[in-house]
Amino acid sequence: MASLIVSQLVFPSENGYKVWEDQSFIKWRKRDPHVTLHCHESVEGSLKYWYERNKVDLSVSKSAVWNDDAVQSALDSAAFWVKGLPFVKSLSGYWKFLLASNPTAVPKNFYESAFQDSDWETLPVPSNWQMHGYDRPIYTNIVYPFPLDPPHVPTDNPTGCYRTYFHIPKEWKGRRILLHFEAVDSAFCAWVNGVPIGYSQDSRLPAEFEITDYCYSCDSDKKNVLSVQVFRWSDGSYLEDQDHWWLSGIHRDVLLLSKPQVFIADYFFKSNLADNFSYADIQLEVKIDCSRETSKDIVLTDFIIEAALYDAGSWYNCDGNVDLLSSNVANIELNCFPTQTLGFHGYMLEGKLEKPKLWSAEHDASGKIVDCESCLVGIRQVSKAPKQLLVNGHPVVIRGVNRHEHHPRLGKTNIEACMVKDLVVMKQNNINAVRNSHYPQHPRWYELCDLFGMYMIDEANIETHGFDLSGHLKHPTQEPSWAAAMMDRVIGMVERDKNHACIFSWSLGNEAGYGPNHSASAGWIRGRDTSRVVHYEGGGSRTPSTDIVCPMYMRVWDIVKIAKDPNEARPLILCEYSHAMGNSCGNIHEYWEAIDNIFGLQGGFIWDWVDQALLKDNGNGSKFWAYGGDFGDSPNDLNFCLNGITWPDRTPHPTLQEVKYVYQPIKVYLRESTVKIKNTNFYETTEGVVFEWAVLGDGCELGCGILSLPVIEPQSSYDIEWKSGPWYPLWASSDAEEIFLTITTKLLHSKRWVEAGHVVSSTQVQLPSKRDVSKLWEITFNTKTGSLDSWKVEGVPIMKNGLFPCFWRAPTDNDKGGGPSSYQAKWKAACIDEIVFLTESCSIQNKTDNVVKIAVVYLGFIKGEDGTLDESKKASALFKVDMLYTIHASGDIVIESNVKPSSGLPPLPRVGVEFHLEKSVDQVKWYGRGPFECYPDRKAAAHVGVYKQSVEGMHVPYIVPGESGGRADVRWVTFQNKDDCGIYASTYGKSPPMQLNASYFSTAELDRAVRNEELIKGDTIEVHLDHKHMGIGGDDSWTPCVHENYLVPAVPYSFSIRLCPVTSATSGQNLYRSQLQN
Repeated sequence: MASLIVSQLVFPSENGYKVWEDQSFIKWRKRDPHVTLHCHESVEGSLKYWYERNKVDLSVSKSAVWNDDAVQSALDSAAFWVKGLPFVKSLSGYWKFLLASNPTAVPKNFYESAFQDSDWETLPVPSNWQMHGYDRPIYTNIVYPFPLDPPHVPTDNPTGCYRTYFHIPKEWKGRRILLHFEAVDSAFCAWVNGVPIGYSQDSRLPAEFEITDYCYSCDSDKKNVLSVQVFRWSDGSYLEDQDHWWLSGIHRDVLLLSKPQVFIADYFFKSNLADNFSYADIQLEVKIDCSRETSKDIVLTDFIIEAALYDAGSWYNCDGNVDLLSSNVANIELNCFPTQTLGFHGYMLEGKLEKPKLWSAEHDASGKIVDCESCLVGIRQVSKAPKQLLVNGHPVVIRGVNRHEHHPRLGKTNIEACMVKDLVVMKQNNINAVRNSHYPQHPRWYELCDLFGMYMIDEANIETHGFDLSGHLKHPTQEPSWAAAMMDRVIGMVERDKNHACIFSWSLGNEAGYGPNHSASAGWIRGRDTSRVVHYEGGGSRTPSTDIVCPMYMRVWDIVKIAKDPNEARPLILCEYSHAMGNSCGNIHEYWEAIDNIFGLQGGFIWDWVDQALLKDNGNGSKFWAYGGDFGDSPNDLNFCLNGITWPDRTPHPTLQEVKYVYQPIKVYLRESTVKIKNTNFYETTEGVVFEWAVLGDGCELGCGILSLPVIEPQSSYDIEWKSGPWYPLWASSDAEEIFLTITTKLLHSKRWVEAGHVVSSTQVQLPSKRDVSKLWEITFNTKTGSLDSWKVEGVPIMKNGLFPCFWRAPTDNDKGGGPSSYQAKWKAACIDEIVFLTESCSIQNKTDNVVKIAVVYLGFIKGEDGTLDESKKASALFKVDMLYTIHASGDIVIESNVKPSSGLPPLPRVGVEFHLEKSVDQVKWYGRGPFECYPDRKAAAHVGVYKQSVEGMHVPYIVPGESGGRADVRWVTFQNKDDCGIYASTYGKSPPMQLNASYFSTAELDRAVRNEELIKGDTIEVHLDHKHMGIGGDDSWTPCVHENYLVPAVPYSFSIRLCPVTSATSGQNLYRSQLQN
């Protein structure tokens, strides 16, 4: 009777009570949280299961799918994850589904067995219903998508009704049945055969209910009916205001678990390493469920509890059949008289492991059996020292990234191959840590991180960022009525994930203010798990509830101050930094110059891993990457969800090259006469890599070879006098003006995540210079406008429309950040985007048989001028540019520019020249940094060399267009057509290398379009050669934060550029080396 009364109160009814709007009622009949259960039939069965499950490597990632095929792939993954588990049954598949507009519109008694659902549609489970045409996705960053009125949610509350059918296998006769939902967003009620069996909240953690008494017996022909009602909005939604898409439904698998009458309900593996790491004491807490027995005393009378450790790493070292049982390395036995742990009422098993293989992210991981459980474990020790986080006694450097669960076709639903793809790309780019932002993720993710070797911060599903916008409401952390809900989420995370070696820290959530509920959660974790640290940024990142100083988007100079603060004993790890929105991550090398050299700084997590765009049909049969507002969602935060260092299909952004470089574990420095090679790993020597060297002279390879070095121990270095290196004879005999040495580190052997030969690290240093650097064409020069109207090479038109000064660029996402104080706002207020150049004067200064000198003076005015000049207008010019053209008989043109901006202008986007080429001149070859996109503040990974690319290939298709495709430190560049006719351009005299950009899309077009698909190619190729180009920034994307040394102040500049014709008989290298005679 009591249960019936409670169910009437909890479940949707006409009594007016809405359980989904009561923050004090978060679950009903839900089993206590515990580790993931596998319900093995035997020890041998469990070992076979892991033997197959651990055979995951690079090849799996190649089957990752990001289009409509992902729907079936998700169902296949759900089936794969329970393969080899005879007492686990996945209910994934197509369920009957109806979406009601709100809870009151749900069909009456839809949960009854006799209800007719034949006219309902079907929906794959797991999935988010918005990804299958129901309702709409909503993207917000901070603001809630409904009025802030906790715990109430809108009456318009889309409610999903699900029905599916199942039989209990005959082999499960006499056993208990558990119904396990891995995750449902955001709250749900469930019925079996019309009987209410439970209610749960928390969209990212499991809900499990015992349904033994409500199922038809194994012998029955009747189908069991599972009915689920899912609420899009609940009071729990107030705790889930993360910066991502709001999506709903049963988005992880639903399982049936079969257990004996007395079974293993939970277990906690602990290892305590000896000081010298020669052995580990093992402790195992075990909870036994005997709730259906009349007496709990029968457990030790009728059952034996035992455990064993098996070395999974030895399984794949031999050919043929593997004796899995022989891999036993330790037995763990029951201690009948253990030291009592407060609040623990289970059983304690203890053992010892001699010579343990220690886990770190630098390494990839007799009687009838009544019940058997197993999981992957790792022997490792996380500890603290002054200003240091230690793993196995060594400090670690976190080269991390934040990762949301995101699939462009599925939303929040996971696929095995796609998770593996994430790890493969991360590991290949030297990423060694993930922060699960901002919630517990799929259980398989943790197993994969254990296997691949990835440090992890596991984060509770708590974010209340939108409360920051309220002037009258406290954050839930300060309200006692929310304490149980917040604690439940933290406890559920810890209890599910506590056996995973990859987790070094628990996080209390993200951007949820700070208050007593956080203090209570931190206290509970510290009491429950002493083997890890606690992390929480809220409240200023230095509260008593965090063991790590963990700021977000703090500037380099400020983290240095904290590291040097003698009163701060905690290490600093940035929980978020280098906001990767669009063309971004400038300055990241400056963070790592500090982290690599200052004690107390231990790395950070880039925000974030993937552009969170969703696939959307554009109506003509093709799809595009959609962001906030594209689904008619309001409110929305537009493209603020596009912050990844990869596109939604995990294609790397150019930024990822820079990340790989600053994260590389083998560092190379040239210090005066010494080349220093440093192994920054803490555990691995250089025994598994080969060092190679190559030397380039003026962009041409002079020689290369293997660099024979002794093994470099962890945290050690090896010095080479550069004049004693194998490259020295090449340097000594070369007449090149610039010589670069590149040292590359490659893997000798394949790993789980990559093939042998993979480049781990690559660094280029410039060797000292040996000396100080000091009728094929037709040009039409318009002396009225002072411009090159056309340029032909061998009769072929190459240049058109003239060459003019340029100071404007298409704003990037970072340029737009900051509202009225943004760079874009300041540029537009100064009308830099509306400048037209009028010719004040054009005169021939000198003319001989071999040389013509023409002086042109341009004045830059705001658009709208009538095109004529008089003395009164000269004072209103924003720029005055003097250009001296020296045209040689050889076809060479030297342009000397002197730029004088007016006073009061903001920092400039660029200072350079713009010209236009015929579209056929589409092959670009340059000597400078590359081969990928790079900018003044993001170029450390881009080596200097000679590279070739088509104009098409120069374009970087950021989802929201802006300045992109640039190449930094360019000495010379050629633009040629298919017949090799074209133009050569280089810096001249003492002018430094330039910034290059060549695109079919004009600057105006990149500024106009709001998505890449909308870009329209122009009739010409627009080329920019910049003497100065402002950095792209990236410390964050909502304040103007380009570092001062990468700004372009509005002051006078002088620079020179050389242009000349190029044909198949000439080359950029030779032209660059030639000395032009004036």
